[in-house]
Amino acid sequence: MSMEYQVQENCLTIFLPKEVDHHNAEEVKKSADAIIEKEHIKYVIFDFEQTDFMDSSGIGVIMGRYRMICLIGGEVWAVHANARIRKILTMSGVTKIMQIYEEEQV
Repeated sequence: MSMEYQVQENCLTIFLPKEVDHHNAEEVKKSADAIIEKEHIKYVIFDFEQTDFMDSSGIGVIMGRYRMICLIGGEVWAVHANARIRKILTMSGVTKIMQIYEEEQV
């Protein structure tokens, strides 16, 4: 399983896999941290479009990147979070530190 990342200027988008759990959280952390350092990233977007499951390891991934980015005055966002993922993010308290952007419904 390979993670997908996209860098545009100082913004990193992390396209999360179907399941964000202890099996792949470490890979997401290592890869994201390397890109954040190498590319001088200030903004991180977690894209949950493909994701339908996340456990506490996934919350840890988000919190860890938030702490890194916060130190340099950046921000962390979530996009394409379905109802289940939004509920997990809300219950874990992550929504207090991270904006969740809704897609405009046409």
